Amino acid sequence: MTSNLKVIFLFLWLLQCGGRKVDVQQKPPIQVALLKEGVSIPCKVMFPYVQKYTKFSISYYWINSLGQKTSIYHRSENVPIPPGEENKTATIPYDHTITSLENTSSTGTYYCDVKWDDIQIMGKGVFVLARDTGYVETFYVWEILITLTVLLAVLSITATALLLWKRKVLCPRRNRLNILRNKVETQPPSASPPPPPPPPLYDSLDLQQVDVYSSLENYTSNPSPRKSPPGKTPKKQASLQESSDTLYENI
Repeated sequence: MTSNLKVIFLFLWLLQCGGRKVDVQQKPPIQVALLKEGVSIPCKVMFPYVQKYTKFSISYYWINSLGQKTSIYHRSENVPIPPGEENKTATIPYDHTITSLENTSSTGTYYCDVKWDDIQIMGKGVFVLARDTGYVETFYVWEILITLTVLLAVLSITATALLLWKRKVLCPRRNRLNILRNKVETQPPSASPPPPPPPPLYDSLDLQQVDVYSSLENYTSNPSPRKSPPGKTPKKQASLQESSDTLYENI
């Protein structure tokens, strides 16, 4: 039962509003404004040219980010009906201009509320974003270009001076090194030292062979002057000679 009553009342209210054709519009929904500059709060009022609806009052206020409501301006209007325009719908803008935003806390949603004798309609609001500074045009372009040009010129001159200094210091050193290298390469090679004498034969012999070889050397260098005894025959001398040859061969 209660829901049916709500539907009926809503239907009657729509019929009433549709017959009167009153409305409040706020467009665009978002604006960006700089501080110390003005901003316009749009508010278009739609009403029929009927004596009952040509008198109304408009209130402007804003709600900040904390939900606090602040009244801005209030005005009353009594619109005369032009001849031949009775019962026709009129749409008249009643924008309000805020001359200057004090700080960024002025950011919020700005509303206009229109009130007739028996109807009060609030607009959807316009969100205004207050910014501290915008684009600042610089007038020092030429000064910046000249400064950069001078800086590049100084850097190039410094680099050239460093290259010349390095060439002046390093080139004589390289020339000296090349001269010394050429001198070393052109010098004839020094005579190689004579090879060491071969080791004596005794180094390749063991102790017994050295003794035998020394005794044989002494024997051959100093032969005995004594004569062979008369009792010995040439065969015995030949056998002695063969034994000595065999000894040489073994050595």
